Amino acid sequence: MKIFSLRDASSRDTLGLALPSDPSRYIDLCATEPSIPSNLLELIKMDPNFALMAKVMQSSNPITAPMSGIAFRTLIEHPGKIVCMGLNYADHAKEGGNARPEYPSFFMRGPSSLTAHLAPIIRPRVSDKLDYEAELAFIVGKKARNLTKENALNCVAGYSIFNDASLRDYQRKTNQWTIGKNFDQTGAFGPWLVTPDELPAGAHGLQIQSRLNGNLMQNANTKDFLWGVAETIQLITECMTLEPGDVVITGTPAGVGYARTPPVFMKPGDVCEIEIEGIGVLQNSIKDQIL
Repeated sequence: MKIFSLRDASSRDTLGLALPSDPSRYIDLCATEPSIPSNLLELIKMDPNFALMAKVMQSSNPITAPMSGIAFRTLIEHPGKIVCMGLNYADHAKEGGNARPEYPSFFMRGPSSLTAHLAPIIRPRVSDKLDYEAELAFIVGKKARNLTKENALNCVAGYSIFNDASLRDYQRKTNQWTIGKNFDQTGAFGPWLVTPDELPAGAHGLQIQSRLNGNLMQNANTKDFLWGVAETIQLITECMTLEPGDVVITGTPAGVGYARTPPVFMKPGDVCEIEIEGIGVLQNSIKDQIL
């Protein structure tokens, strides 16, 4: 199942279920089943296994609507935590001048840094060093603490796509990466949550690419993770409790803009696409900050 957050043509917030048989339409989940909240975070808290989807699919007359005219909302608009990994691909660590790490570099993003599928990524006034980063995201469905690699995947509600757009000059102003990763509307997230049953365990072996104005920039595979999804969950939950709706971003492969000669940074008018096999395409235009 592909579940997404949207605002429909009448400006009503709802959740959608993509129709595999007709990509031009979706099932309006909230209209079909009134007990479903319009907020995906609340749905995950209430129904982490998406059992209500079975009720929707069994409906004799599910309410559908055209994809045209909708606005995608950020998949989870106010997650409690956004835990990000750095240097999870050996080739990206190498292009950044780092040895193969013994432990992931973890940092956090805040909700104000997020933006939705087809919404703009904002280049701030203070920097023109806006870089793209193709990343797999996963969303936590159940409270998780001290999990093992063997049971870690049981807490995953689904997978999505993230563009961890980074202001490289600000990222390097301090030894901590946080400031360069938290400018408003720089972390693109979506378009939908894909349930684990549609993908290999731990989203292993999926091709991941970024394209800038149609040009292939990154091309890798999640089998190249230094720490796979299960081990990532094990490492995080030995330190903190993951809660329903938390988002984990799993790192980017080689090919980022700052490591190129000459460097390639995103600028207004550009279009960046992140594609992950079996999940879809996250697309965003680039705009300059206005206010």
